[in-house]
Amino acid sequence: MLKRLFTDHPASVDETYTEHMAMALGFAGPLFVAACAALVHAFLPFLFVTKGRDTIGDLHDRLVVNRRVQREGRLASLGND
Repeated sequence: MLKRLFTDHPASVDETYTEHMAMALGFAGPLFVAACAALVHAFLPFLFVTKGRDTIGDLHDRLVVNRRVQREGRLASLGND
């Protein structure tokens, strides 16, 4: 039961616990930087004008587009066996 708390969600996105942790940590850094830039931008709107939007776009590509490509690659390799 306790193990499932750590493995069910990562498995639902075709990752191990460790892979999922690495992915989540890889998002945490850019999100933190973007949040700090957005906070500065709120008071000084001439700074970091596109940082939030650029970060969101990059992370979207990593999360959605790249995951789809990886999943399709795995499915294609399964079909070749």
